[in-house]
Amino acid sequence: MRRVKGNATTDFGAPGAVPPDDEKPMRDADLRRYRAMLRAYWRAFDEAVESARGKKLAPGPRGGGRSLERIVDHVVEAERGYLSALGAKAPPSNASIEEVRDAVIEGMGSSARGEIPALGPRGGKRWKPRFFARRLGWHALDHAWEIGDRAS
Repeated sequence: MRRVKGNATTDFGAPGAVPPDDEKPMRDADLRRYRAMLRAYWRAFDEAVESARGKKLAPGPRGGGRSLERIVDHVVEAERGYLSALGAKAPPSNASIEEVRDAVIEGMGSSARGEIPALGPRGGKRWKPRFFARRLGWHALDHAWEIGDRAS
């Protein structure tokens, strides 16, 4: 296990610093494994959403909190944003969750195959597919756990 010095995103509680291992190229076997992990993260999220349907979510720690539908919308919109950080084309904002997930799987593959330049058009460094999957998975699970906590 490696430790990586965090940043402001890490201070907020999200993966923000990129571990050196996430910079490594992704082989076909790695891509299959990471795709399977993404599907597992999504399954956990979907199960949390389904188990909370029809329940009133308890307020969050500061008394507020999103509704179940707004959490789902937030996760989907974040995944569209993560696609941009990867350098892949994000589907339109009215795309279904399935369309966004298909774009995630395809975008990660395009990145892994080297079809997306490492730098964006303005020179910004794009996410590598390993970090992309780690960040996306963390986000889906974080909200699955939030739903589970608040729906209890």
